[in-house]
Amino acid sequence: MGIDWFEPEFWQEKGAVAGLSHGRYITYFVSYQMPQQPELNMVLRHYYRGGLIQKISKDKFVYTGLHKTRAVAELIMLEKMRELGLPVPKPIAARVERVGLFNCRNDILIETIKDAVDGFKLLKKSNLSSDTWFNIGATIRRFHVQGVYHSDLNIHNILIDRDQQVYVIDLDRCEFREPSDDWQQQNLQRLQRSLNKEKGLFPDFNYANTDWQQLMAGYNS
Repeated sequence: MGIDWFEPEFWQEKGAVAGLSHGRYITYFVSYQMPQQPELNMVLRHYYRGGLIQKISKDKFVYTGLHKTRAVAELIMLEKMRELGLPVPKPIAARVERVGLFNCRNDILIETIKDAVDGFKLLKKSNLSSDTWFNIGATIRRFHVQGVYHSDLNIHNILIDRDQQVYVIDLDRCEFREPSDDWQQQNLQRLQRSLNKEKGLFPDFNYANTDWQQLMAGYNS
């Protein structure tokens, strides 16, 4: 692995870009076969600023130490959660590029989860079974029991594979906290708001209050 692995152009030249995610910025999905190695499927994500400050600096962050950078902090979080047996993607590598004396840019490579689709896309196509909603709630509970605070728990950050296994992704700015009903309920409310928001935006979004009740049954089980 070289520094080129964090450059989209490197993968484009190899014809290894398998897909793109067009959110506020582009995320690259890479599928690459090294000699005598299994195929490697990865997500390449560059870190961007949010809020009003992005108008001043799109992707530069103040550097206060390597382990405090966004990419390395997320990589470490993912490693710790996998050690705890939590269903999150496998981290591969992070890059922190110094910019001047005080700033840096960040990139991360994460292994994709095979045959998994985010909850929003699934709900745009059809209903989820009551068992799946129950599994979502039970999975969130596993994270909360271990003290994992997700800074942006929404339906886009929940993946479900063909076996109905539930995963949580996008752990940027997440952290371990002392378990507390206050922040745990805030996490759940954020997820519920995201579901209601999508239902309001898309009439064909397959979500109902009974689905949330089933999710909470799983969470409280």
